[in-house]
Amino acid sequence: MPGVAVHSLLDAESGLALTAISGKAGLFRKIGGSRIQKQGLALTGYVQHVHPERMQVLGLTEISFFRSLDDEARKRGAQSLASVRPCCVIITRGIEAPVELLLVCEEQGVPLLTTPLMSSLFINRVTRLLENRLAPGTTIHGVLVDVLGVGVLLLGKSGVGKSEAALDLVMRGHRLVADDVIEIRRRMPDLVVGSCSEILKHHMEVRGLGILSIKDLFGIASVRDAKKIDLVIELSDWNADEEYDRLGIDDLRYAILDVALPLIKIPVRPGRNIAAIIEVAARNQLLKQQGIHSAREFQDKLSAAMQQSRPQSGLGTADDIE
Repeated sequence: MPGVAVHSLLDAESGLALTAISGKAGLFRKIGGSRIQKQGLALTGYVQHVHPERMQVLGLTEISFFRSLDDEARKRGAQSLASVRPCCVIITRGIEAPVELLLVCEEQGVPLLTTPLMSSLFINRVTRLLENRLAPGTTIHGVLVDVLGVGVLLLGKSGVGKSEAALDLVMRGHRLVADDVIEIRRRMPDLVVGSCSEILKHHMEVRGLGILSIKDLFGIASVRDAKKIDLVIELSDWNADEEYDRLGIDDLRYAILDVALPLIKIPVRPGRNIAAIIEVAARNQLLKQQGIHSAREFQDKLSAAMQQSRPQSGLGTADDIE
């Protein structure tokens, strides 16, 4: 079953401050969705709508209610919740776990965890974390840069000049997101976000110079950790026999994780300022997002001018005939 293993949330980097206090044998269980449940009713034995693949969060209200029950009711409530085999149960605010829950979770192998965070803060953090980890993902060889707020993904064969173009863009004041290997996640419904692995983050390889730390060379404002991809630019060696788009009327598309992104193909040859062309492409993409399509507007004006200059056909008036 795909999902996020419960034990992976115990990492300090998750920011959840979780500690396993019972049922540690079940820490391998998988969380199957980013939505959580606050099921106070489950502690009364009503477990009809408990989804075992979701995290079950118990806050101050739920625990206070549970403690108000008599001994037998608490045992039944704990047994009912554990019988659903939830992936894990979280107690927030650092509240001491009821003995009945501790015993049942240990017996059934249901991970029982506690966090000092308030319920609202914990839910907010864990939802964002799970959405990121559960999102469909892939890796692509290329370079991702932030140009004027437009996420530009540079593709092309090795050695075509992707990193050099990105370096030139950084020197123009734009920002590097990832070089060489780009980790991409799809956020529903049609949003794809690119980032870099921790090992390669903020670094770039330039032939002849080696590995460069862009953050150290140009400052923290020259890099960012992640960016939504808005435009794909494919760089290729100039081929005199190939027909290149000279009008920009047709909108090409490049699919990543079933999301169709705008695509521009740019031929590379000595003397062409690729960084300047990429920057202009990003500016033009911003115009398109605002509903301004320069190439199509030019075509419409040209068609209208040609229509007006076309000679009128048909017979003239009686005066013309005379």
